[in-house]
Amino acid sequence: MPSKRYRKALELVDVRKTYPLKDAVEVLAKFPKAKFNETVELAFCLGVDPKQSDQMVRGTVPLPHGSGKTVRVLVFAKSGPAAEAAKSAGAEYVGFEDMLKKCQEGWTDFDVAVATPEAMGEVRKLGKVLGPRGLMPNPKTGTVTEDTARAVKEVKAGRVEFKVDKAGNIHVPVGKLAFAATQIEENVRAVIDAVAKARPQSVKGTYIKTCTLSGTMSPPVRLDLKEFAV
Repeated sequence: MPSKRYRKALELVDVRKTYPLKDAVEVLAKFPKAKFNETVELAFCLGVDPKQSDQMVRGTVPLPHGSGKTVRVLVFAKSGPAAEAAKSAGAEYVGFEDMLKKCQEGWTDFDVAVATPEAMGEVRKLGKVLGPRGLMPNPKTGTVTEDTARAVKEVKAGRVEFKVDKAGNIHVPVGKLAFAATQIEENVRAVIDAVAKARPQSVKGTYIKTCTLSGTMSPPVRLDLKEFAV
């Protein structure tokens, strides 16, 4: 049974209608508020077949105004310049053998993992621990790199990852409800643009079927994609 607050929010949105981005953000702002600063999320339904390797959609995008979230970063690096650079850039956890051991024991109390190419040989063995949680460093997302300082700074500044799931959907955080409307709009535009550019060449027909904007505790508001180059 939906909560009283959710039912009230449903009265303020026409679920059959698509809204221009500006109007969608205004509708979101009118919904009854939760007792915490809700995350604003963008959800896509894509016309892709994720079972086909050439129709995989993934990437990263820097949010112009950040995600509003404190991102805890773990850097796998042997002692030396890369480890020191990661610490100076603000990584919460930096190490190699000690961090490998902690993760092997099931510790995953961080949001993003970065690794140097040298460290990846051992980090790959953590696939069963990090993989299911989406924490495995990956060169495609810029988290396997010698430039650990840059990776840490980008992640902390609000770079978010997106990846299509088995059902052909993508969910991306685009800020917090407390953000100014223009900040949410600019973050949304950046993500839609990035997902559009990640369209696999093998996809025929409609690529982005639907795109909705919602808060953690709110109903989705469907976006009219005519104003975007998708």
